[in-house]
Amino acid sequence: MAEKRDYYEVLGVAKTATADEIKKAYKKMALQYHPDRHVNDSEDEKKAAEEKFKEAAEAYDVLSDPQKRQRYDQFGHAGMSGAGFSGAGMDLNDIFSQFGDLFESWGMGSSFFGGGARGGRRVRRGSDLRVKVRLTLEEIASGVEKKIKVRKMVECPHCHGVGSADGKEGEQCPTCHGSGRVVTAQRGIFGMMQMQQECPTCHGEGKIIRNKCTHCQGEGVVRDEEIITIRIPAGVAEGMQIPVQGKGNAAPHGGIPGDLLVYIEEEKHPNLLRDGNDLIYNLLLDMPTAILGGQVKVPTLTGEAKITITPGTQPGKVLRMRGKGLPVIDQYARQYGTGDLLINVGVYIPEHLDKKEKELIEKLQDSPNIAPGQNEKKNFFHNLFNL
Repeated sequence: MAEKRDYYEVLGVAKTATADEIKKAYKKMALQYHPDRHVNDSEDEKKAAEEKFKEAAEAYDVLSDPQKRQRYDQFGHAGMSGAGFSGAGMDLNDIFSQFGDLFESWGMGSSFFGGGARGGRRVRRGSDLRVKVRLTLEEIASGVEKKIKVRKMVECPHCHGVGSADGKEGEQCPTCHGSGRVVTAQRGIFGMMQMQQECPTCHGEGKIIRNKCTHCQGEGVVRDEEIITIRIPAGVAEGMQIPVQGKGNAAPHGGIPGDLLVYIEEEKHPNLLRDGNDLIYNLLLDMPTAILGGQVKVPTLTGEAKITITPGTQPGKVLRMRGKGLPVIDQYARQYGTGDLLINVGVYIPEHLDKKEKELIEKLQDSPNIAPGQNEKKNFFHNLFNL
């Protein structure tokens, strides 16, 4: 059984943290790992996010209670037996039940991403950003970490995203009383009908800010630059999109940040062509090497390699160097491996010869081993037309 992490470490706060700092840290983690934030993830990723969500809730349950916190500070996890709850064996409904009012005040419910929180409150989400990253084949082969500068909306450093000048959360909207929705009556052909719509005063947030931050005009976000580190796995291809969660534009009033969508572009290699996960190199041999055989050097993504040319190698022959291509990573099909380097052999026929060279070729012209026989002609046309 895995050892429990320190509660302060879980929330990323110091042991001297104030109650407000603990609350803000928990809000940040609850937003990040809320199950509805990970509906499109894989099953493993969903499970990991859920465990983080439970772990943060357990830490907050203890550290937000002065008596539990004092006991934890004195005795650690051993002193919490019977004093709090255990993340293991507890489902998400327990968390929503225990912290429902707190989530409600943040505009979070059990489905606040899908269509509004409990009570109809609106939680804003920042817009996604798109960037292009150009990679060499060498970087694609090994995977790479890139740092890029992105101009985007970020949390206001003066009000910490709240939007108020004093850094405190807004007060309850007097129009909708914090629900974010208002009910209006309208007469129709079937009589009076009640309609529910977004509150026009707070725009669905349930709160209003009286004393707005002068730096962000109460929005909680400002435009700035951020250096973002992107980890690109090996084997990506032109046109692929890699989402980096939470690195898009920040949302007003501490909402959900958008994602950064990274589009992959490949730089052309001076010698190699890509064909899926295989690489292609066109090798042009001189006539003596093609006839007599020998060793030649060919480029790979990790430097030059020597290959052996057998005597009588024909133009059009394809040589294969296994494992010298690009990684094959198909997590859905559970396929892993590496492509090959395919070497297309061509033979250079000189266009200009001096007198001595012509004489040498003419002497060979009548040799029985120089002219192709019937079998060679047959094989040539068979391979050419794939008959």
